[in-house]
Amino acid sequence: MPVRIYGSRALFVPHNRSHTIPIQLLGMVRSFVPPLSNDFHKGMMGRVGVIGGCREYTGAPYYAAISALKLGCDLSYVFCTEGAATAIKSYSPELIVLPYLDGPSASQEIGSWIQRLHVLVIGPGLGRDQQILATTKDIVNLAKQEGLPMVIDADGLHLITEDPSIIHGYKKAILTPNKVEFERLFEKMVGHKPHDTDSVGNVNTLSRKMGNVTIVQKGEDDIISDGDNALVCTAEGSPRRCGGQGDLLAGVLGTFTHWAHMATESNVENATFQAYGPTLCAAYSACLLTKQCNSQAFQIHQRSTTTPDMIHQIQKAFESLFI
Repeated sequence: MPVRIYGSRALFVPHNRSHTIPIQLLGMVRSFVPPLSNDFHKGMMGRVGVIGGCREYTGAPYYAAISALKLGCDLSYVFCTEGAATAIKSYSPELIVLPYLDGPSASQEIGSWIQRLHVLVIGPGLGRDQQILATTKDIVNLAKQEGLPMVIDADGLHLITEDPSIIHGYKKAILTPNKVEFERLFEKMVGHKPHDTDSVGNVNTLSRKMGNVTIVQKGEDDIISDGDNALVCTAEGSPRRCGGQGDLLAGVLGTFTHWAHMATESNVENATFQAYGPTLCAAYSACLLTKQCNSQAFQIHQRSTTTPDMIHQIQKAFESLFI
C-alpha cells in the first residue's frame, strides 16, 4: 500500500481514492471520547457557546448548537441578536438562547459568560453587520485571554479574512473554510491563488502563514492541517449538498474539541492521539462523523435530504463509527 507523506507524519492510503477509514484513526477517536458515567455531573461533558444568529439567519446557529448537544455536550448556548432569539427559541427548548449580540454592552454581557464555557463556535448565521463583527472581534480576544478553544466558521471566517491578526498563532483555534472561503483567506495570507495540484500543500501553507492555526478545508475530501501535520478525511458522504451541513460540522467539532482537550489534560495514552494533538484529532472526528451522517441520511431521503435529516442520524452515525 503506497504512502502519502503529510507534514512530518505518514498516513497510509490506497493509491486510488478510497473510502476506507484507517483503523488507527478510528482508534484515535475512540481513545478520547469520554464514556457515559453516573459519576459525571451536568456540564462536565461540555458547555458549548455558539456566537451567531441574526434576523436574516436563524437556522445556522440552531443547527450548530443542536448538533453539539446531540453529539453529547451537556449544555448548548446561542448568543444571537434580539431579532433572531424568538425564532431560535422556537426551534428547540433544549438550547439556552441569549439575545445579547446586538445590545449596547454586548461584549461585556457575553464576556461574563465566557468563563462558564468550554469552547466557542463562532460564525454560524453571524451576518456582516459591522457593529456585530466588531463585537465578535472583542469576544475572540476575551476568549483568547481565557485560553478557550474556538471553532470559526461561516461569517466568522469573513472577519478573520479582513483581519487575520485576530487569530494568528492561537493554536486552540480551528478554522473551517469551504472552497471559496479558503481561496479568499489563502490569497490574503499568501499573496496568490492556491495551487491547483497540491491541495494538502495549500492547507499546510495557509496554516503556517496563520501561525500554525488548525485549518479544515471542507470538500469531497476534508483536508486538515496544523502546518506541521495533516490528515485527510476521505470517508464517503453523498452527492447531496444542502445548506447547513457546515453548521452541523461546526457544532459537533465544538463538542469533539472539548473532549479532545479534556483527554490531553488526562494524558490519554493512544499514540496516534498524542502524535497529532487535540485540534487535528477533534477536526478529523467531526469531519468523519459529518460525512457518515450525510451518507446515512442520503440512503433514506436521497434527493430530498436536508440538514435536519442529517442531525437525526448523529447518534446512529456515532455508534457505527466509534462504538
